[in-house]
Amino acid sequence: MPSPATVSPFLDPLEKLLSVHGTPAVVRAVEAGDDAGNARQAWIDSGFADLLMPEASGGAGLPLRMADELLRTCARRLLPWPLDATMIARAAFAGAGGAAPDGFVAIAPQTSVDADGRMLCRGVPDGAAADWILATVAEGAMLVPVREHRSEAVFRGGTVATDVFWHAQPAGTTPIPRGMDWMAIGACLMATRIAGAMERLLEMTLAHASTRAQFGKPLAAFQAVQQQLAVMAEQVAAARMAASIGMLAEGIEPDPLRAAIAKARTSEAVVEVTSIAHGVHGAIGIAAEFDLQLYTRRLHAWRLAFGTERRWQGVVGRALLAAEGPVLDAIVLRAAPPAA
Repeated sequence: MPSPATVSPFLDPLEKLLSVHGTPAVVRAVEAGDDAGNARQAWIDSGFADLLMPEASGGAGLPLRMADELLRTCARRLLPWPLDATMIARAAFAGAGGAAPDGFVAIAPQTSVDADGRMLCRGVPDGAAADWILATVAEGAMLVPVREHRSEAVFRGGTVATDVFWHAQPAGTTPIPRGMDWMAIGACLMATRIAGAMERLLEMTLAHASTRAQFGKPLAAFQAVQQQLAVMAEQVAAARMAASIGMLAEGIEPDPLRAAIAKARTSEAVVEVTSIAHGVHGAIGIAAEFDLQLYTRRLHAWRLAFGTERRWQGVVGRALLAAEGPVLDAIVLRAAPPAA
């Protein structure tokens, strides 16, 4: 089993790649519909999508828990391609002895197919930038090609979360060779994204409060602002802990209850954290040229993706009601890190 130190060799090259191909300019370009070909190809060629694949298949064989910091680092920079979902999809194919898909995979939170075979995937994070969309239907999960069938697909909404519609199932649709709880996986990944993006949002807000002056002194010198920043920091810390709980898995699939805890707590934090960030920044926070809105728009989209806190709080509540013994033990024992 890889030790925690195994992750550190990947962080430096990840940061270097992000500094060149994960800048706000790249995020804006992809959001505007630009292919950002050089940056996109750099990520595909980097090998990071193979970190969860078995070593026998050419991957690094990392468990999900060891991708936690890596994926939060990507979220801090708002990486505009679904590297997280791609890592799990490729590992699922490789683990089942199949050929891993080329390009980026985005997971659809909701998929419907009508009697005439028309398919609709709703609210897909990074769906417009993906090569494949992983859709779950009654027959099971499947990969639906997007990039080579863009002329046949209808995209609605923004690039942060996109509805994708096909008049018929595209050629090249491939069944997923392994049964997995993709709703819980998506919730876990969104929780990690939320935690990483909110860490950066806190840094930006603290920096602005320290440098922006009002009535002759920095905003951070005012007690009311200090109180709001303290609440924000508390929410961000709690979200990070919850997201890490969700990622505690020795394989590539999170525990459903841990994923529920992660998504419930991180989604709950989004409204307060983004409100405080915009309150401290003032009008500049919504300016298109300012990076703050890049983060807050994505945080709200990720809060909605794969269910809000209300949905996942219900999952946790039902697990508590069904548990035997003390309620606190039921949660702590499931949420605790695995024994060494």
